[in-house]
Amino acid sequence: MASGEEVRNKQVVLRDYVSGYLKESDMCMATATITLKVPEGNSKAVLVKNLYLSCDPYIRGHTKSIQGGYADEYFKPGSPIVGYGVAKVLDSGHPDFKKDDLVWGFTGWEEYSLITATESLFKIHHTDVPLSYYTGLLSMPGMTAYTGFYEVCAPKKEEYVFVSSAFGAVGQLVGQLAKLLGCYVVGSAGSKEKVDLLKTKIGFDEAFNYKEEKDYDACLKRYFPEGIDIYFDSVGGKMLDAALLNMRLDGRIAACCGMISQYEFDQPEGVHNLFNIITKRVRVEGFMVFDYYHLYPKFLDTMIPYIKEGKIVYEEDITEGLESLPSALVRLFSGKNAGKAVVVVARE
Repeated sequence: MASGEEVRNKQVVLRDYVSGYLKESDMCMATATITLKVPEGNSKAVLVKNLYLSCDPYIRGHTKSIQGGYADEYFKPGSPIVGYGVAKVLDSGHPDFKKDDLVWGFTGWEEYSLITATESLFKIHHTDVPLSYYTGLLSMPGMTAYTGFYEVCAPKKEEYVFVSSAFGAVGQLVGQLAKLLGCYVVGSAGSKEKVDLLKTKIGFDEAFNYKEEKDYDACLKRYFPEGIDIYFDSVGGKMLDAALLNMRLDGRIAACCGMISQYEFDQPEGVHNLFNIITKRVRVEGFMVFDYYHLYPKFLDTMIPYIKEGKIVYEEDITEGLESLPSALVRLFSGKNAGKAVVVVARE
């Protein structure tokens, strides 16, 4: 398509703010028009064609009418949903990006996007790995795992590590990084198939199906008779409460890398076992991945060799077509996805 041409632009739009459980009908397809050229006056903007779009649990938190989120300004009813993706530059007013560059970062759930917040855009230099990895393993989820584990948890060899939502986009990488360091790693997931894959393919020492466990405290004592040094928490709620009972002295919790168990509740569940933070000298730290994006070059220097040497594997759940985004997002909260949820919009 020629620069400056006006084209139809299919979009996935949020109908209205959502309370209760997210449904596919809370989103709809719409068609707008867009000119394939950066408008005059947007000198630093970048116009892209979206190739792969990422479905991530945090998106659910921003479909609620709440204040204090880290991307609230991007989520407005009647507008395309916004998330991470991989795209090809069609036109650029930014000196760091040129036509035909491949990039990853914050973009719209649509065929074409005009990106004005280019500080969240990264040029892709390593194209000898699957491009879809830049929605997960080599982008925000991968950086979340890397910085949360190494920078927040400060792990040591032979420590006991528990990872919730272990088969998700972040958890599967946390577990592998912990194993490469020489830790003992247990993960929780939502199906027998995922539990089996965590142990046979991803390399966890043990894993369990949290849906089959009636008493999380007893379950964690079974897998960690000597207690937990590091809990990488992506779910919050009752699992966090149980983990607090099982932390070892001077344990660390990367809290609240996510709160997926709470996203569907208008009134989140409380956490009751906080006194254990005092008695066991546990450090609980919440973090936002974009506070660590300055470490992205160091992250790539670590991850690219691991991928090429086969030391890291990454499970993806790939579906085709922009119109499949609503169902892919909803599936995250029923545990039906099998790995990092990615939607292919176009293959260049």
